[in-house]
Amino acid sequence: MKTSTKVLEINNQNDFLDVITNGARFRIYLLDENIIRIKGTFADDFAPEQSYALVKTAWADATDELFGDERQRVSPISITVTELADHYCVTNGKYVLNIFKEPFYFEIVDENGRVVHQDLPNRAFVKDDFGREYHYSRMGDTNKFYGFGEKSGKLNKFKRRMRMHNTDSLGWNAQKSDPLYKMIPFYIDFDPAKQVASGLFYNTARDSVFDMDCEHSNYWLQYSYFQCDGGDLDVFFIGGPTIKKVVEHYTDLTGKSAMVPMASFGYMGSTMFYTELAEHADDAIIDFVETCKQNDIPCDGFFLSSGYTSGKDGKRYVFNWNKKRFPDPQKFVAELKARGVLLAPNIKPGMLTTHPLAKNFQQKAAYVKTADGQASQTDQFWGGSAYFVDFTSADGRAAWKTEMKKALISLGITSIWNDNNEYEINDNQAQVDAEGLHRTIGEVKPVMSTMMAKAAQEAINEAAPDQRPYLINRAGFAGIQRYAQTWAGDNYTSWTNLKYNIPTILGMGLSGVANQGCDIGGFDGPLPEPELFVRWVQNGIFQPRFSIHSCNTDNTVTEPWTYPAYTHYVRDAIKLRYSLIPYFYALLDEAATVGSPIMRPLVYEFQEDPQVAEESFEFMLGPALLVANVVEPQQTTKAIYLPKGARWFDLHTHQYYDGGQTITVPVDLSSIPMFLRSGGILPTSPGLHNIHNEPVEKLRILVEPSEAGKFTLYEDDGISNDYQTGDLLRTHIQVTPGSQGVTLDFQREGSYATKVKELELVVGCPTVAPVAVMIAGNEVPRYLNAARFATAVEGWYYSGETKQTTIRFANPDAVKFSVAINFSVKDLISI
Repeated sequence: MKTSTKVLEINNQNDFLDVITNGARFRIYLLDENIIRIKGTFADDFAPEQSYALVKTAWADATDELFGDERQRVSPISITVTELADHYCVTNGKYVLNIFKEPFYFEIVDENGRVVHQDLPNRAFVKDDFGREYHYSRMGDTNKFYGFGEKSGKLNKFKRRMRMHNTDSLGWNAQKSDPLYKMIPFYIDFDPAKQVASGLFYNTARDSVFDMDCEHSNYWLQYSYFQCDGGDLDVFFIGGPTIKKVVEHYTDLTGKSAMVPMASFGYMGSTMFYTELAEHADDAIIDFVETCKQNDIPCDGFFLSSGYTSGKDGKRYVFNWNKKRFPDPQKFVAELKARGVLLAPNIKPGMLTTHPLAKNFQQKAAYVKTADGQASQTDQFWGGSAYFVDFTSADGRAAWKTEMKKALISLGITSIWNDNNEYEINDNQAQVDAEGLHRTIGEVKPVMSTMMAKAAQEAINEAAPDQRPYLINRAGFAGIQRYAQTWAGDNYTSWTNLKYNIPTILGMGLSGVANQGCDIGGFDGPLPEPELFVRWVQNGIFQPRFSIHSCNTDNTVTEPWTYPAYTHYVRDAIKLRYSLIPYFYALLDEAATVGSPIMRPLVYEFQEDPQVAEESFEFMLGPALLVANVVEPQQTTKAIYLPKGARWFDLHTHQYYDGGQTITVPVDLSSIPMFLRSGGILPTSPGLHNIHNEPVEKLRILVEPSEAGKFTLYEDDGISNDYQTGDLLRTHIQVTPGSQGVTLDFQREGSYATKVKELELVVGCPTVAPVAVMIAGNEVPRYLNAARFATAVEGWYYSGETKQTTIRFANPDAVKFSVAINFSVKDLISI
């Protein structure tokens, strides 16, 4: 065993600081005022710089050419070292890094003097006799730990031991299973007592473990540790001080979420059943789309399971169309497009040794190699022995893209579903190209799925440059958000999974992956009972990826109309989802520019409220909407905690509640408890039924004006890449309450010509109705008759039932305009 107990020397290289100890050596970069890199090795020298995760660096990296414009090269903050009696210190202007001499350890202190990270003295960095390396950190009595990528269980991972490893987890349990499909070695450390948050990202793709005080030793007291299977210990400290800021700064480092097409927020139909039919699977899928229409259920896409690739032997051969099931793929794709439905076919990176293209790929040196580098590695895959495409190889990516263009993109397909890409190759010594550095698969395994997504993005951009790629990934590594929407694989049908899928998604959002979802209704297991299915749909409509998908084990198919007596509940929920499309799309823009999650834990928005630090099942959709779904069977009442720091407007009962209390509301099978936050702004699209074929021409914006608020509405064409050259529109909406009323200011930025023709503002008026409404300085008429207002082009109407005022007017073409609502009480008696 090797450990570092004292500093021997330090060498300041200005851009970085080298620290030599009696065990390991370290290299420190002050990347910016929020990020400090500490790279350690017990070897004689550091491994070559090669990261598939980072988009912000201050050093040369072997993947710089590969990532091109994706990666930003910055100049690090120059290092000045101050030596004190027992330690050295350096600062990036916001944080001070203390390097203690003996015992050796690192400590990071923020600008307010709060210790935000501290290694475990005498045990900070260790290498054991098996070559595993450890980083031990001190912790306090109140720390909460969030993130860790795709994980089961509650949001706070205190007292959890979690493995970082990608695996095909069919039928996983959302409360207990570990590991799952994705590997993101990053977490947020939040101390509610100090009100400070920070993060640690370990830049390694090797198998690893996080232990958050699950292991305990009386000699060392409370600690957490990270353990990886060799390689350098490359850790990035991510500053806050808020959880929001940690997520923002982490995504500065690993990338923001991809701007996927707007229609990807629609309902995506899917089931394995149709593609397993003996013939005419295409007709069955067209019939599914038509049945949606007959049931008045919106639908914008279909995820095509891998049965469409089945060969004569029944095995799946990627890029091969089964012509009995799909006689004319191009006609099929075109028919779906005409109905406003995208097709996302399933593809897999394991190529069976019997695949017709297997030799072709082998001749192109496209596969992962055996440990000696002399042959193509094979291992077990779905259907038998398979080769695995090496996506760290330019040859592998090129061969893959060629076949994708030929078999799929040439048909007009620009949505790709990357599945079964966990790379469960048992021999970790198998060789990969790694951009010419020739590393082992054990060093880069989870990177393969991310690079598979990058290859698909490149293929679509090359073959169909006018179309925005839509990629869906099952597996992934840190940075997967740059390319793909993800989903949490093949969950089991159960009430437990319905409930615990919520913190799984919330944890992914805190790990930089804003666009995520789970199979609605459960993928594996029996058909969900009617109540469970309805509740799952009602919960699923708030997930960024919304797809009812199934491979049921009892010869059933989970479809929206599976239970005719309950179909109206499903339809109503999906229509509610479609009404929220402008909100979802604006939140995607925020994720793509800031890194914010779309579904957010309460602690993300209200970290000063100690009651929400452990909340796993209520969540915020964006900044404005609190959702408290019913996720237990046979509930007639629901206890809901409303966070401190806001007032809350019940969108069902139109009742106001003060924050900081638990309320109990009656619920039935139709209930979807939602609360608008004070100062909240919620843009909706009433009546939208298909995102592909129906532009949003009417925008209804719900506003709670009792405190100041702001929100940015985002618009572009939703399908092309023109937004990248500025063809977009951001409308900044500001709500400002005053003593006599409230003002709503609208300011537009961008060149995109909005399709919105009519605006409706639905403004809360809890105490008094307005006396007048002015739009751009001009008073608009008031209606006292609801029926007459329903047909009015312009005007306003106050509802005593809902205590809301609806203001309707034509969407102005002005860059700036204001709506002023006057709440002065008009005295009708006195003169």
